[in-house]
Order: sequence, then C-alpha cells, then structure tokens
Amino acid sequence: MDIDPSTTKYLISARLSTDGIVEKPDIVGAIFGQTEGLLGDELDLRDLQKSGRIGRIEVEVSSTKGKSEGMVFVPSSLDQVETAILASSLETIDRVGPCKARITIDKIEDVRISKRNKIIERAKQLLNELMKASKVSGVDLADSVRQSVQIEEAVHYGKDRLPAGPNIEDSDAIIVVEGRSDVLNLLKYGIKNVIAVEGTNVPQAIVDLAREKVVTAFVDGDRGGELILRELLQVAEIDFIARAPAGQEVEELTQKQIVKCLRNKVPADQFAEMLNITPAFPKNGEKGGRREDDRGGRERRDDERGRPQPHPAKEREQKTAPRPQERPPEPEKLVKKLSPEQIRYRGLLDELNNTSKARLLNSSGNVIKEVHVSLLADTLKEGAEGLVAVVLDGIITQRILDIAVEKNIIAVVGVKLGNIAKLPTNVDVLTREDLI
Repeated sequence: MDIDPSTTKYLISARLSTDGIVEKPDIVGAIFGQTEGLLGDELDLRDLQKSGRIGRIEVEVSSTKGKSEGMVFVPSSLDQVETAILASSLETIDRVGPCKARITIDKIEDVRISKRNKIIERAKQLLNELMKASKVSGVDLADSVRQSVQIEEAVHYGKDRLPAGPNIEDSDAIIVVEGRSDVLNLLKYGIKNVIAVEGTNVPQAIVDLAREKVVTAFVDGDRGGELILRELLQVAEIDFIARAPAGQEVEELTQKQIVKCLRNKVPADQFAEMLNITPAFPKNGEKGGRREDDRGGRERRDDERGRPQPHPAKEREQKTAPRPQERPPEPEKLVKKLSPEQIRYRGLLDELNNTSKARLLNSSGNVIKEVHVSLLADTLKEGAEGLVAVVLDGIITQRILDIAVEKNIIAVVGVKLGNIAKLPTNVDVLTREDLI
C-alpha cells in the first residue's frame, strides 16, 4: 500500500466484511455515498480529499465462498479529534452495493511515531557502524604493522597446503591447532612453530610430523575441540594437550592467556585416561617401524619430550631402597588400618569407578555436588558452602591441588597422582593405592 507522506499524519485502518462478492470501486463508492452529509460540510469526504486533507482511500479485498473480506486504509492530515470522528463514521456503513456489510475500525496509527521509531533504529545502526570504524582507525600503528608482517609469515605446509608458521620444519617441538585463524593469532604473539589441521579429518602431514617431533595439541575449549582431540589421539602420536578456557577459542585468546594455557598443558596419556580415550599408540606398541623391545631409545625420546617423571617422594624411596642383593627377606605384609574418613573415601571412589565424575563433600561426609572431572577445576573455583573434601574418578593434577589450597579443602582423593611439582602440606592427598 502506497501512502503519500506529505498529506499523512494519521492512518485509519478498518476491517471490512460483506455477505456477497464486491470489488474496490463498490467499497469506495459506498464510503463516499453513505458518509455524505453525515458529518456536515467541514468533514465531507469529497471536500477533504479535494483539499488534500485526506489522501487516496486504499482498499484490499478478497472473495471466498460467496463472501468478501478486506481492509480499508484512509490517510488523514486532520487533527486527532477530527480523524477519530471520521474513523467512527466509517462504522455506520452497512451496505456495499447490494450486499450487507460491516466495517470495524482496527486502529488509528500516528504515522509520525512509526517514522520516528524507524529513524531511531536506523540511527542506532549508523552509530554502531561509525563506532566500529572509529575503533579500527584508532588502532596503534605499530601493532598494525607488526600484525601485517606476522600474517605474511604464515606459510603452506605439505601437499594439503596446511596453514603453518615458518619454523614448522626446523623446530623440534610443534603446536597443532584447529584452523588458520588460530595459526595467525599465535604468529601475532611470536609463536612460529604452529600448524593447523583444518578440520576433524587429520591430514597425513600431521601424522608424519608427530612421528618426528614433540607435539602439543592446542584446541578450543568447546565440544568441537574435544572431538578434534579424540581424532588426533586416534591417528597420531600426540605428546601434550593444551586447551583454551571453557567456551573460548584459540583465535580469541590474548598473549597472556595463550602462555598460561601452554604452560598448563598435560601429558596426552593422562588426558586420555581422564576422558576414557584409548590412544592409538600405547607406550609398548609398535609404531613407525620401531620394535616393541626398542625400549632404550623410546625412554630417551620420552625424556626428551618431557614425559611425566616419577614423583619426588617416590624417586627418593627408589634411591634409598636396598639393592636386590642387599634386600633382607620380605616380612609378612602388615594390614593397613584406615580411618573412618578414609574408609568413606574408598567407598565413594568405588562408587565413582569408570564414571569420570567427581563428588564434593562437606564436613559431615555428605555429597554437596557431583560434576564431570573435566568441569571439576572450574566448579572448585566457584566454590561451595561447607566444601571440605573432593573425591574424583580421575588423576589428581597440580591445578586441582592448587585450587584446593586456595579454597581451604582438607582432602583430595583420586585414582592416581599426576605430574605434581609441588605437593601441598595442608591438604590430605590420597590415591586408590593409599586406600587399599
């Protein structure tokens, strides 16, 4: 429907129904004919239309099953009172041609309000575009130049032309990310030994590199990142796993966040055990033409790749233990006596077996909350009222212990101990072996 904006302040919308089939000329004629002289000379429709105080009357009508229904639109530049009187006069029309008719006013719309709303919405869009342009133009020139140089350093590796950093071939250790945007973000902060898999179908080039180099998989903190990790662990020898914070992507991380994530990487076998994933290349398996009994070289490679070393306390025990020829006959094993709390922890650990879940306990030994082990660290950070102990069907990591110290948790119980650099003195750390 076209309305002349120069003559319209208000728009009368009326709904029409008739008991027979009528057309537009019949309806317009009925409106002019049945309102003529009804409101006096000042509000006569013909005179108002000639003077331009009302616009062209528009009609939309359709007929079905011998009846007609439609809408009538009357543009008005009269004041509010006159427009309302004119609108109410339309409801007096009871016939259109030979048919009985009913007209009901739906609404009287102030066209200027609609225009103002459109102006406001459009102004918001224009302002947002202006603010975005201002931010771009205000970027520090040095950062802009540095970023352009780093983007130019991105290369294509292998027959699949995978996005990678310039040091991907020369470096002994590489970082595998998901896509090109992740590569560019790491290049931006000077990390040049990075390569992208470009999807969940891991290219052969990544598999070949994993045979020769120490590989850290650095993925997004979402479901997609976990799927890519599962794929990588099934087809390539991955040494370490690093993940972006939950819900964030590698391409969005700042330099500080990237360094923190890479510093908190965990061994791939430990990560696989936490999520019940079976790696494609077990420690004693044959891979890349190496024999299973080639243990000396494999152990050297493991050390070079930073595999988790024995716990300091256990290493001291091994050093001080008597040599085989000096060891006295083994005495009969003593039965370990467990405290009531330790017995309770052992029962909870048995209940959680093969569930990859963790339970948070209060001082009465009651379960406050149960979460998946992958969400345990974030849940502990949020805290819970009365939380004093944690029992998890997984590996106790340094991160969990650090949070336990921060939140004054007195006991952490898990399947086994991970690569712990600093064992806290004010937290009782127990493994399944300790509770036998």
